[in-house]
Amino acid sequence: MAILLNLLLILSVLFDYDILDADYVGMSVMEGDSFTLHTYARTSEQEDIKWYFNDIRIAEISGDLSDACTDVQCEDGDERFRDRLKLDHQTGSLTVMNTRITDSGLYELKLISISSISEKIFNVTVHGVTATEQDKKSLNEGESVTLDPGVARLPNKLMKWYYKDILIAEITGDQSRICEDDQCKERFRDRLKLDHQTGFLTIMNTRHTDSGEYQVKVTNLKTRRIDSAISVKRFGVTVTVPGSGLSSGAVAGIVIGVLVPVAAAAAAVGFIYYRKSQGSEIQGNEPVNQEDPDL
Repeated sequence: MAILLNLLLILSVLFDYDILDADYVGMSVMEGDSFTLHTYARTSEQEDIKWYFNDIRIAEISGDLSDACTDVQCEDGDERFRDRLKLDHQTGSLTVMNTRITDSGLYELKLISISSISEKIFNVTVHGVTATEQDKKSLNEGESVTLDPGVARLPNKLMKWYYKDILIAEITGDQSRICEDDQCKERFRDRLKLDHQTGFLTIMNTRHTDSGEYQVKVTNLKTRRIDSAISVKRFGVTVTVPGSGLSSGAVAGIVIGVLVPVAAAAAAVGFIYYRKSQGSEIQGNEPVNQEDPDL
């Protein structure tokens, strides 16, 4: 690598090449989400693609991709990102999955080609979310609830709604989509309404199984320099079973608490009956004389 760098520096002097082209991108994501650091390049056009986190090399694609590595596979990698990095072998873009607060820091990209070395810095901040930061919604089963994204819906923004990890609704420009995934259709079939003008999401005829965390991500499409959601809002929705005054989680706990002792008692009674029946059979049978009296 040192030889290649020296060669590039010599070429820059002789042929007036632009060797260093630094770029800087600020990003902000929520803990648990994923984010992608884009190279906007093709691996076929690069001699080497290197990714660093706080000066530690965490990913690399070299030459014919036979030297590709991520996290602990790299020579100076560590356990920090084990099984949480995904490297695109076509573009060299790096995705960090299931983010943690400790993933905050500077990510550095180095693109090395025959004629130049290009550098790009991503300053990533991972924010934690506490229960108090959620917009909490409580309602009875069968009622409707509307979730407000809290931002203006503009043509140059991509808006995505999630229930836990399931994408349930999306607005891109003039296009709106609801429940295209089979898992979403099975859970929310014909019960979601998306306002294309405001981005508001309404869940109709709610069920206790709709309880959980919802989140909306709004991404700026106007510039490629922002590679993550510029706004994230989370909602904690609790749907109570009518007449019980209990949430779905409490009802499930009560059901389990009742069924487990009943099942245990039934098993004990069955075992006692079996033992008694076995004892009766042994006492009621006389030993059989297998010898022939005529012999």
